[in-house]
Amino acid sequence: MTPQEIEALFTRESGDFLFARWGRPIAPVVFGVEEETLRVVKGAFEAVAALSGHKLAETDPELGSNCMVFFFRDWNELLAVPGLDRMLPDLDALLGRLEAQGANQYRAFRFDAAGAIKAAFVFLRMDKALLRLPAEELALAQVVQVFLLWSDRAFRDRSPLAVAGDKIILRPEIAGLIRAGYDPVLPAVARDPAQALRLFARMELAQ
Repeated sequence: MTPQEIEALFTRESGDFLFARWGRPIAPVVFGVEEETLRVVKGAFEAVAALSGHKLAETDPELGSNCMVFFFRDWNELLAVPGLDRMLPDLDALLGRLEAQGANQYRAFRFDAAGAIKAAFVFLRMDKALLRLPAEELALAQVVQVFLLWSDRAFRDRSPLAVAGDKIILRPEIAGLIRAGYDPVLPAVARDPAQALRLFARMELAQ
């Protein structure tokens, strides 16, 4: 992976570069699934946490759970979630836009005073396309996309996952990038594209 490719993964459609990682342990909670799928999602969090070296926690002292994953069939179901409108301002308008677009997933982030990630919300409307995916593939893809603040177009044309034999795995270059992103030598937040060069250097050192 070249520095230019790394830079593109954190450059938004507006042209702004923004890299951010979590500034606190991730305390995930999952809604709307049975126990078997819950274990799969938690396993994905554990796998990416082990890869990155970032910690998971049972609870967040400020927020309780700071990474919420919702599985549902219709966007309007979210209106019944207690307190969600306080965490996501203009929830009604957001759900209206997502429904009009026919969207089947959405991720939202909240940041601390320094700009590091402090909360994430993952919404998965289980339409036919998502229902066709194995639970392991869906869970891993979503967890990868909340461990760093990727560009809004980062995985639009290519998944962060790959097939290895009969297993779904994280693409090696994406795994290396996540590992580099959590290197304590690097800042947790960067708006300068030079961060891509720093990430590239850490990936090279790790090889």
